Amino acid sequence: MTRDQNEPVSGERRLLSRRSVLATMGALPVITAATSVLGATEAAAATATINPSAQRQTIRGFGGMTHAAWAGDLTAAQRDTAFGNGDGRLGFSVLRIPVGENQSDWSRDLATAKRAVELGATVFASPWNPPAGMVETFTRGSQTNARRLKYSSYAAYAQHLNDFTTYMRNNGVNLYAISVQNEPDYAQDWTWWTSAEIVRFLRENAGSIGTRIIAPESFQYVKSMSDPILNDSTALANVDIIGAHLYGTPYSNFPYPLFQQKGAGKELWMTEVYYPNSTDSADTWPQALDVGEHMHRAMVDAEFQTYVWWYIRRSYGPMREDGQISKRGAIMAQFARFVRPGYVRIDATANPAPNVYVSAYRSGNTVVIVAINKGTSAVSQQFTVANAGSAGVSSWLTDASRNVAPQAATSMSNGSLTVTLPARSMTTFVTSLSGGSSPSPSPILSPSPSPTPSPSGGTGTGPRVAYTMSTWNNGFTAGISITNTGTSTINGWTLAFTLPSGQSITSGWNVTYSPSSGQVSASNVSYNATLAPGATVDIGFQATHTGNTAEPTAFTLNGVPCTVV
Repeated sequence: MTRDQNEPVSGERRLLSRRSVLATMGALPVITAATSVLGATEAAAATATINPSAQRQTIRGFGGMTHAAWAGDLTAAQRDTAFGNGDGRLGFSVLRIPVGENQSDWSRDLATAKRAVELGATVFASPWNPPAGMVETFTRGSQTNARRLKYSSYAAYAQHLNDFTTYMRNNGVNLYAISVQNEPDYAQDWTWWTSAEIVRFLRENAGSIGTRIIAPESFQYVKSMSDPILNDSTALANVDIIGAHLYGTPYSNFPYPLFQQKGAGKELWMTEVYYPNSTDSADTWPQALDVGEHMHRAMVDAEFQTYVWWYIRRSYGPMREDGQISKRGAIMAQFARFVRPGYVRIDATANPAPNVYVSAYRSGNTVVIVAINKGTSAVSQQFTVANAGSAGVSSWLTDASRNVAPQAATSMSNGSLTVTLPARSMTTFVTSLSGGSSPSPSPILSPSPSPTPSPSGGTGTGPRVAYTMSTWNNGFTAGISITNTGTSTINGWTLAFTLPSGQSITSGWNVTYSPSSGQVSASNVSYNATLAPGATVDIGFQATHTGNTAEPTAFTLNGVPCTVV
């Protein structure tokens, strides 16, 4: 996409002149799109049933794009705001960057990419144009100077993408994936590709590229661009991620039955959007709640594994030009800060009442419920979590006056929780299936973990470990639940295990891993150093493999052998 554009209208997007920054923005401005009197009574909704055993897609993360050549780079502070995961942070775990057609441009986005990696984020890249010498012009409809990649340059273009991957790796950024082309079907301002050309490139050339491949990144999730890939076994073997943009895509087109039928072992990513438009301030309320519904439907209806915004910093984006989080950004953070990479979406009653949208996610024994109330009246909402007991519940709220604000702790009793969803609000609930205190949000691995207390305690029976994997062709995520089955508190802990040959950790959450392969030690961070009797802590990591997807066979906690369940 180009620098700033309107939302698609009838399948087309018009260029929009660069907007000036609002000069009068305060710390947390709210521009009201429409007002109405809140209902005097609280409406009751049908029970929202959560089934932790009914697992859907594995979540890779939420994030956005930086494009320094078009919008300027993020500052150091803005990088931490975008990819940090505490109060006042967006919690983004995915960064998209451009692949410059000239190697002299490749360093432009490097600083932000390196910091994102340091904060545990996944980085991927998309090209707009090949090097000029690989392009030819042709007539496409009324466009007489349309561009396309010369077939004789397909191999050279694959090498160009490989060279970019190598450059980033040599500078500290291991790209998770690289795309064949940004929006090949909306390319008046860049390079056109037909679906047949993409299939040919995938069949003949993509196998030589040394990272995961994304295609086709259609601007409007046009299935005729991706269907031919799914229907060609050779092309499909050489692509790892079906990528799509959602500009003007109606919700009715979000599901993709053919991917569900033929996409086994592949990932499904939403790699770019802004919503509902680029003309309004991101602080317009309650319009920002539209972003929440859009994300909900992307997760539930489309079953995407990522949700990636266009520019991270923009007047209509998650971060304002002054570096402060916008209302749209706060809505994104209600997902991004709590639904971390490796979490799995689980079944939940998606629409228990008019204007109420619910989705749920699980990592080990931790369950996250995201609830949106777009209505003008508060709603009394009951959640029931199948096969759950009683546990503490933490929650965070965004409404007209608050941004991801922590709320008073509550509790789930025998798997049931009844709460009030304020009018025009979004709430994220975090609880545990195993009981105990309510969990905190799970920040991704930090480069500077807090000092670990000296291990102590934990007498009684050995700890219990549950290890779950979600694999794809050359990578996987692992979730690990550690339960203190002893009779005394553990103050400071290290979990030790051996990764099978060919497996290597690339990022993790809730612990510090060292080293990344072989005999691994996972040491607590500051907020989870204490493990009370009966308490469970959930940790995890993302890793690569070379074909061996075996699980570790033994674990020790502070040197004590664990029971593996």
